[in-house]
Amino acid sequence: MRKSRYEVFLDKEKKALEAGGKERIQKQHEEGKLTARERLLLLFDEGTFEEIDRFAEHRISEFGMEKRKYLGDGVIVGYGKIDGRLVYAFSQDFTVFGGALGETFAKKVCKIFDMAAKTGSPIIGLNDSGGARIQEGVLSLGGYGDIFLRNVRYSGVIPQISAIMGPCAGGAVYSPAVTDFIFMVKKTSYMFITGPDVIKAVTYEDVTKEELGGGMVHMEKSGVAHFLAENDEDCIEKIRKLMSYIPRNYLEDPPFIQTEDPPERYTEELRTIIPEEPNLAFDVRDVINVVVDSGTFFEVQSGYAQNIVVGFARLAGKVVGVVGNNPAHLAGCLDINASEKAARFVRFCDCFNIPIITFVDVPGFLPGTAQEYNGIIRRGAKLLYAYAEATVPKITLIMRKAYGGAYVVMGSRHLFADCVFALPQAEIAVMGPEGAVNIIFRKEIESAPNPDEVRNRFIEEYKEKFANPWKAAALGFIDDVIKPEEVRKKIVRALDSFEDKVEKLPSKKHGNIPL
Repeated sequence: MRKSRYEVFLDKEKKALEAGGKERIQKQHEEGKLTARERLLLLFDEGTFEEIDRFAEHRISEFGMEKRKYLGDGVIVGYGKIDGRLVYAFSQDFTVFGGALGETFAKKVCKIFDMAAKTGSPIIGLNDSGGARIQEGVLSLGGYGDIFLRNVRYSGVIPQISAIMGPCAGGAVYSPAVTDFIFMVKKTSYMFITGPDVIKAVTYEDVTKEELGGGMVHMEKSGVAHFLAENDEDCIEKIRKLMSYIPRNYLEDPPFIQTEDPPERYTEELRTIIPEEPNLAFDVRDVINVVVDSGTFFEVQSGYAQNIVVGFARLAGKVVGVVGNNPAHLAGCLDINASEKAARFVRFCDCFNIPIITFVDVPGFLPGTAQEYNGIIRRGAKLLYAYAEATVPKITLIMRKAYGGAYVVMGSRHLFADCVFALPQAEIAVMGPEGAVNIIFRKEIESAPNPDEVRNRFIEEYKEKFANPWKAAALGFIDDVIKPEEVRKKIVRALDSFEDKVEKLPSKKHGNIPL
């Protein structure tokens, strides 16, 4: 007896849910990974996920592919809600062709990208793929190109988030690389352009996948990853947390959450956290956690370029982006990695209407041939460019040192910061007193019968005249010198005052950031 249409539908629905089959699903679980569908169901609010194109199949007949067809073709796409807000997503299914991308696979991803852009909704990609589907040849490569185009066209329009939850190699890495944030999972995910076997054949280096492109490598050495999770469940939880800080698109404001932390709470702790002695180290995270709403600081790229700290937080319930020099690492100097890390974060905040709070304690750019040869001039200028280009509210606190070009770069009044505060111990100068005196008074010191005594006298005179906030305040470069206990109150009030800020850049196609 022939099955009814409804029975055929039920059979196909069951087949689609089986993906690559029970054995492959079991193997996925044995490797400590969730399936593509399990990940999506965990990502979205319960009962809200709606799948698109679940009956799609490839149309390739070469290499016996006509006998190997799976409904969905190796990727699950659809939409649902995260904390009640509409979000689109795709999840690559490693149980089907190892998650390899083919023509139909790519069309599904492109469709969901276009739907996300049309509705002004974020898109999240859960990556777990062996790369291009070799049997489909140039169709696979074209599919990647079609996805890359959408990554770029919709950049700054809707937030794009990538989670690497398995392999991601070759050309496949460039789609996540263009997105706003990349999550990786310890021991089960990796990213690289060429794998260990190719590297060994070409350069004779013997390296494992984990050593080459594992989560720790990209979190601490390359800076490719922004977040590192313990497992799939932790990764999904972190994605949901990130989503609570960002708007759905460039026309919306980030979500407001009422706080019980008093907006004008005094921050007496800063009197002891921030030493008056400029050479004593402290961790800027301690300052940030005192100033922002209690428990809301969510750090980005915590393991990379730790001489600068970036992340999201809330002030009086409003989302802000935080950038802070960290004297606990490299004395808070700006170097290539720190400049690029902060620049990309500042640009994201500016894309999506997130005000930027900057905590400054910077002795300058890191000196040395390694920095110069690797382009600190060009790459450090990215941070300058990002701050100057940003039109969201920009509020800066100079905690202690603000020397040389690094002072200008770190969200200064000269780059159109809206409000600049300084603590009484702040020092705004071309360089530190010791270095300045050695240059300005070199002849006097060398010719003196007691050089050390003369040098120390000049240093004290320089400190009195220049190593303080008063000269900058007199010139209007600092709006107010404030008490440490009033930092939160002052920043919250400034943030409120610039809530309706309107600033537009000169008309142009786009700027030419020094890439």
